[in-house]
Parts: sequence; structure tokens; C-alpha cells
Amino acid sequence: MSQYVSRRGSSRVAPRLRFPAAFPGGPRKPRRIAMLSVHTSPLHQPGTGDAGGMNVYIVELARRLAAINIEVEIFTRSTTGGLPPVVELAPGVLVRHVDAGPYEGLAKEELPAQLCAFTHGVMQAWAGQRPGYYDLVHSHYWLSGHVGWLAAQRWGVPLVHAMHTMAKVKNAALATGDTPEPAARVIGETQIVDAANRLIANTAEEADELVRFYDADPGSVAVVHPGVNLDRFSPADGRAAARARLGLPKDALIPLFAGRIQPLKAPDVLLRAVAALLDRDPTLRSRIVVPVVGGPSGSGLAKPEGLQKLAARLGIADVVRFQPPVGQEQLADWFRAASVLVMPSHSESFGLVAIEAQAAGTPVVAAAVGGLPVAVRDGVSGFLIPGHDPQAYARALARFADSPELVARMGAAAAAHAQGFGWDTAASATADVYTAAMHEHRRRVRSLHA
Repeated sequence: MSQYVSRRGSSRVAPRLRFPAAFPGGPRKPRRIAMLSVHTSPLHQPGTGDAGGMNVYIVELARRLAAINIEVEIFTRSTTGGLPPVVELAPGVLVRHVDAGPYEGLAKEELPAQLCAFTHGVMQAWAGQRPGYYDLVHSHYWLSGHVGWLAAQRWGVPLVHAMHTMAKVKNAALATGDTPEPAARVIGETQIVDAANRLIANTAEEADELVRFYDADPGSVAVVHPGVNLDRFSPADGRAAARARLGLPKDALIPLFAGRIQPLKAPDVLLRAVAALLDRDPTLRSRIVVPVVGGPSGSGLAKPEGLQKLAARLGIADVVRFQPPVGQEQLADWFRAASVLVMPSHSESFGLVAIEAQAAGTPVVAAAVGGLPVAVRDGVSGFLIPGHDPQAYARALARFADSPELVARMGAAAAAHAQGFGWDTAASATADVYTAAMHEHRRRVRSLHA
């Protein structure tokens, strides 16, 4: 049930508001939460299929919550036969595999038809536990939100939901040739916004979008910046050593793309920018390497070799290196090795990759969209580009080509900037949101029975 009076139908334009990072609440934190991630498993490799920043977010948040004595059980859909029903991800963190639909070959767009089966699996797991086993449900992405909505009501606990991405926001900034998000998702997200006790937004901009696009109650929205694993993503032994490990030239200009290959992330803008840069200065060709680290995803699966063909058409296939997705440790090395990370995304709720690269001591050139203006300090830890004109990105890359010392100077500032985004801070703030949601839920239940 909604905890506020809906304003749908009102012609009032929601103002841009400041949102609190957390809420005052009762003294008791949750002991154990059910975390829902229907369409992508925290055990999957980020950078391929539907696995990306959300996977990293869930894993790191769950680990840090467990470290402050909040046990986490993550429910996700089985995508391979023979998986154990329960896997211990870390002390205090369990991953529960739920059978819902065929293991393989099921696109994300087909998953709504499996939500009933997934919900049944979640309820079966809960039925074997004592009453009050879970104190709260935290769902991620709209598909999980619908399962969480039912589970929270059935268990008599609050629902906290994180959108991660929103259909209306994505549809307002579609890349050329990309597929709009369906109306069913828009309706589903609207229902979840109305049902959740608390909504967690990555940035104040995302919180504002929840109010403007979905008529969310500002009092139900908390801003909690995602974190970065500062132990894993650090400058470590430096750029030269990372390049040696990866077989990259010591003195090359290396603009890196790392992420899922799909129109939304706009890796094509980087390739077009590199082509423009080489037109401007052909001598750069002998000392530039452009790694593209990641696999096709989402609408990019329709043309999985489209980016390679674009590189050939632009005449830069000789300087572009396509690399499959890699684990977090090797990804950190790619970040260290790069001169600059390039993120020309059309939409980003936060842009976790930008923080990871900066933590590794690498500046970022990114589109000024979504949470990227929070993740990147324009002119200090990198450059923010309005729009997606390849020429504008080429000009930014030329600054690094013309002034190699800029890489080191901005890289040092980037590493310092990233220190403010540790996961411990994010977990503590999330726990505050949980506590507030539980406190308000108990108060409402008491008032109903008074």
C-alpha cells in the first residue's frame, strides 16, 4: 500500500528538491533482510549479458551490510542447471537460486512472464523459516520490485526499492537506433514507486527524476551514493606496471571503454571521436591504443559485431582492441593502464565505472548525464561533455594527447576524489534507511490496531 496521498493527475510541476541522505528512525536495525535481484545474479561476471554495475552494487553492499551485523539473503533466478539452491557469497551473505523459467535463452524482456514462478520460489524459501525471519525486503530494478511488493505485504515488513535505471528517463534520452523501454515497464515502475516504503536513489538528480517522472513522495526518497572497493581499485604500483602486465605500450595514449556494449553506453561515440582525433593528427596513430573491454548486452545483442564493423568503416580497426569482460582484479589493471576512461553514455543512474577508474588513478571523460556529474569533478578529475558529439570528445582526448602530464595530474585528483565513495559509508547510510522504514512501518501497524 502507498504511504502517501498520490498526486497523479495534478498539473503541478514537481520542484527540484534537496533530499536527505537518511531518515531519523527507531533504534533497531534489521537483523536479516531479503534482497531481490531477479534478472541478474550477483555471481555473474559484470560487463556481459545483463550483468553490470548493479551486480557490483549488490555484492559490495551485501558484504558491507553483513560486516555491520545485518545478514543478507539474495534471491536471484537460476540461469544454469545444477546450481546449488544456496551459495555463501561471504560470511553473512547467502545467494538463493530460484527456478523460474528456462535456465538459458530467456531475454530480460521475457522475464515478466516468470515473476509468478519466481515469487512462488521466494515464498517457498520463506515458508521454511520461523515467523519474522526477514525484517525487510530490498528489491533492485523494477522486475524485483514486483516480487518485493508482494513479499513485503505477505510477510508484514517494509519494502525498500532501488530503481537503478528508469524507463521514462531512458526513453527521454534514447540513443539513435535504440529500442524504447515498453509501456509495461513504465506501468510497473509507477506501481512500485507507489508501493515502496522507501526509495533509494543514487544521486539527488535521480531522486528528483523519481518525483518529476513518477510522482514519488519526496519524503520517501533517500539519496545514498554507491561506493567503490577502495582496496581493489587503487593506483597500486602505477600505470607503467599495469601496462606491462597487459602488454600495452608504455608511452601510448590509451582511451579506454569498459562496460556493456549497447547503444545506451555509446561506445560508438568513442570510436568516432578517435577517428576524428586521428584525422586532426595522423601522427597519433603510432602511439594510440583503444581498448574496448566488455561484451554485447541488451539491444546490442541484435548486432553483436556492430562495433567491430564500425571500427573498420572508420579506418581505425588497427588501433582498437576488443577484450572480453574481465574479473574485478583485472578490470582494476585496465583502469590503471588507461590514460583516460571514456563514458559517453546516454543515461547513467550513477556511473560506478567512473568512480572505479578514478579510484585507480585514471581521469574520466564522460557525458554530463544522470549521476556522472556527481561521479566526476569536471575540470579536476576529468571532463564532462554536454551531449554526444564525437568532435567534442575528440577535443577532450586531444588535451591528454597534447599534454601528457595532464594524465598524471588529473589522475592524482581522481584518486583523491574517489576516496569519498567508500562502500562502508554507503552501507551505513543504507542501514539508516532500513531503520527508518522499519520504524515507520511499526508505527503505522500500531496505529491501525490502536
